[in-house]
Amino acid sequence: MERNIKPTSGYTAIAVGVILLVLSGYTAYWAVTNDKPGFIFIVILLFLTALFIFKGILIVHPNHSRVLNFFGKYVGTIKDNGLFFVNPLYTAAKMSLRSENLQGQTLKVNDKMGNPIEIGAVIVWKIGDTYKAAYDVERIYDYVRAQSEAAVRHLAVSFAYDDLEDDTAEITLRNGGEEVNHILEKELTDRLSKAGIIVQEARISHLAYAAEIAGAMLQRQQAAAIVAARAKIVDGAVGMVDMALKKLSQENIVELDDERKAAMVSNLMVVLCGEKAAQPIINTGTLY
Repeated sequence: MERNIKPTSGYTAIAVGVILLVLSGYTAYWAVTNDKPGFIFIVILLFLTALFIFKGILIVHPNHSRVLNFFGKYVGTIKDNGLFFVNPLYTAAKMSLRSENLQGQTLKVNDKMGNPIEIGAVIVWKIGDTYKAAYDVERIYDYVRAQSEAAVRHLAVSFAYDDLEDDTAEITLRNGGEEVNHILEKELTDRLSKAGIIVQEARISHLAYAAEIAGAMLQRQQAAAIVAARAKIVDGAVGMVDMALKKLSQENIVELDDERKAAMVSNLMVVLCGEKAAQPIINTGTLY
C-alpha cells in the first residue's frame, strides 16, 4: 500500500554540504601549506561526502510526487512540496498528481438492440495511489485509455440508443442524461481503481447512429414528429368544430339536421386539418 513519508529538509542538507565543501577546501590548503600529505585522504572523504549529500537533494513541485525505491524495495512516497533530502541511494520516480483529460476516440459499436452506433466519452482522472500506479500497471496512460474504451463499449451494449417503442420507461443512451454518465463513471472507477486512479468525471461527448442506418432512423424520427403534430392538429380541430356547432345552436343562427351537421363537420375538418389553404365556394342557392 502507499506510504507517505516526510523526509529531511533540503535546506539543512545544503547547509551541511556547503560546510563540508568549505572544510575540504580548508583542509587541502592546510595540508599543502604544512606539508601534510596524509590529510589528502580526509580532503577526498569530505569532498565525496558533500557530493553524496548534494545527490540526495530533490525538489517536489505542487501536485507532483516522488516514489522512492531502495534496491527494488518500495520505501514510500513524498507528496509534500518543497526542497527535501533523501538517501542518495534511493531511486526517485516522478509522478504527477494533476488531473488529466482523456478524450476517447469515437467507437463504432452495436447498442442493446443491435443497432450500430457511434459513441465517444471524455474522462477526467488523476492518480490517487502512487504505489498502485507505479507498480501494479506497466504503462499508466495506455492502461487508462484501454480500460476507458472497454467501459464505453460495455455501456453501449448495455442500453439501447433510443426507445423505438415510445412506450417504455427504460433508460436509453439518448435520454439517460446524468444517469448514464453516472453509470459510466462508476464502471470506470471499478476498472481503474486497480491502478490507483481516481475518476473525477466521465461524460458521453459523442453519440449518433452509424452512417449506414442514420438515414433510416432520421426518417423514423421525422415520421414520429409528423404523427405527433397531426394528432395535435386533429385534437384542436375537433374542439373547434364542437365549439362552432354549440355556438350555432345556442344563438339560434341556423337549424341543422344530422345530415347537415355531418356535412359541416366534414368540411370544417378538411379546412382545419388540410395542409393547403381551402378554396371557398359560395353557394347562392337554397340550403335545402
